[in-house]
Amino acid sequence: MMGCFALQTVDTELTADSVEWCPLQGCRHLLACGTYQLRRPEDRPAGPQNKGGMEVKEPQVRLGRLFLYSFNDNSSIHPLVEVQRKDTSAILDMKWCHIPVAGHALLGLADASGSIQLLRLVESEKSHVLEPLSSLALEEQCLALSLDWSTGKTGRAGDQPLKIISSDSTGQLHLLMVNETRPRLQKVASWQAHQFEAWIAAFNYWHTEIVYSGGDDGLLRGWDTRVPGQFLFTSKRHTMGVCSIQSSPHREHILATGSYDEHILLWDTRNMKQPLADTPVQGGVWRIKWHPFHHHLLLAACMHSGFKILNCQKAMEEMQEATVLTSHTLPDSLVYGADWSWLLFRSLQRAPSWSFPSNLGTKTADLKGASELPTPCHECREDNDGEGHARPQSGMKPLTEGMRKNGTWLQATAATTRDCGVNPEEADSAFSLLATCSFYDHALHLWEWEGN
Repeated sequence: MMGCFALQTVDTELTADSVEWCPLQGCRHLLACGTYQLRRPEDRPAGPQNKGGMEVKEPQVRLGRLFLYSFNDNSSIHPLVEVQRKDTSAILDMKWCHIPVAGHALLGLADASGSIQLLRLVESEKSHVLEPLSSLALEEQCLALSLDWSTGKTGRAGDQPLKIISSDSTGQLHLLMVNETRPRLQKVASWQAHQFEAWIAAFNYWHTEIVYSGGDDGLLRGWDTRVPGQFLFTSKRHTMGVCSIQSSPHREHILATGSYDEHILLWDTRNMKQPLADTPVQGGVWRIKWHPFHHHLLLAACMHSGFKILNCQKAMEEMQEATVLTSHTLPDSLVYGADWSWLLFRSLQRAPSWSFPSNLGTKTADLKGASELPTPCHECREDNDGEGHARPQSGMKPLTEGMRKNGTWLQATAATTRDCGVNPEEADSAFSLLATCSFYDHALHLWEWEGN
């Protein structure tokens, strides 16, 4: 049996586009969620005027908020508990560093001010909080669109420096170094990588001098950071903008990429002329995440097509199309963020619970089809309710519409999670915990996925 069971839905108030579980032992119960909201200038009957008598227009403001949640498996109804919220510039991407730095977990943010922020996780009275540590502006008049740490693979050579690769809305890539003694960001190099927005940048986790980038020009490129600006290869295999890339942390030469063309490609990095496999997913692929323990499982946030879980075993070994194990489409939403939990999850007594049919909801116009919104990030405009909360669009269905209820929701579910090592045999490998977040419905969803 395979299925995805909804454990909880959280209203993020602003539209949510990034979600990340902490990978460090002792902190794996923590989940960060980032939001992005475009607020149009307030309509005023008599605005300020310049000397020529022309009205001065206020600039649009990109608002953001960072949420930190704690997963509590002792609560069957509301296992996610908010422990912190922090207003910021709009968040486009975020990633946890996979190793502690100066004794702390670090979270990196890419924001609409064009900066990379580092936040440090510290203990508070009841849980943990994130506090600002360092910030670096990439360029003037740009949005920081993505970032990746060089630590994505378990284990790191002692002489290997700690690095971040970031991309921006002008098409540039930026290589940053992190001082681990007194964690600070330092720019090492910047170069023009794409003609339009560079939506994504990612490390080869096995050879961290190599990075990959994807842009709105439809190009997938590889770079050697020791010779910035000279690409190793250019692939035009995707037919639209490339917006997601992740190197496999389990298998050295495996790379996954996703695009607005609604395809996920699997590559052997030793031959970037032709992909190992090409899998259609019926939605633009904004984020892809390899499972932290199971090397063949790939989670994809597919915008109007919801989220997918793919089995890539045959794709990697026999060059066959990956198998879509699970597909969930949520009504009136665009799924932009998705991530696997590092908690080892064991479901002991399954109770009948809420579950979404895989065909629930209708497709919403995706990024490229929404003429009133820039691409690719739907700049959802804020319609205030008077208290700073964004109202859902008219006609939006309740989050629970179309869900089936049979018995009490999760009341009888006994679940245990263990924050232990990276050995999947320590828990029932059939169960995984994951989170997704989405635009329009400004929602964070917590799921339990049951595989074979």
